[in-house]
Amino acid sequence: MTRQQKSPPQSLARLPRLIFATRWLQLPLYLGLILAQGVYVFQFWVELVHLIEAAFGNQAALITLVKSTGYQAAAILGPDGKIAGYEPINSLNETIIMLVVLALIDVVMISNLLIMVIVGGYETFVSRLGLEGHPDQPEWLNHVNASVLKVKLATAIIGISSIHLLKTFINAANYSEKVLMWQTIIHIAFLTSALAIAFTDRLMHPPGEEH
Repeated sequence: MTRQQKSPPQSLARLPRLIFATRWLQLPLYLGLILAQGVYVFQFWVELVHLIEAAFGNQAALITLVKSTGYQAAAILGPDGKIAGYEPINSLNETIIMLVVLALIDVVMISNLLIMVIVGGYETFVSRLGLEGHPDQPEWLNHVNASVLKVKLATAIIGISSIHLLKTFINAANYSEKVLMWQTIIHIAFLTSALAIAFTDRLMHPPGEEH
């Protein structure tokens, strides 16, 4: 006769279930990120409406855009060579439009980052979404895991940092050399970190290996 294996005590079976169920504590965090996504959508449309209104000559909208982008007109020098004032801004110019458009792109890229965190994080750490066969299923979701998610997030952060750096360079006259230098150094640090994460992931999961 074969010996029957003893089933583990009920108290031991409940503990792993309880520990595993704690993953649902992350659900409010992802719901909060969804609300943050809604705030970004609202902010996007506010900036876009201001841009359209300023294009049709609305001075209040133009002033709002100038303040939000940090744009400053060319300086007017006095007889002593010091700045006596700034040229008035009466209409949109190419620099203001570019700064506003970059700000809109920045919002879109941060929104994409939020989607990656919400969808990928929920799928990886909370519960399956059950999107197999759905026509709108993201391609990257088929092989998402914690490691792949980190690489994608690092890449998205580099894109956002690039937009911020480009906005700074376009409006470089209003920033000190120290600010420009540190923003460039921080961007390089993000880039180096992303390369290190991708290299580590490649070492842990060589090409052809099942993740």
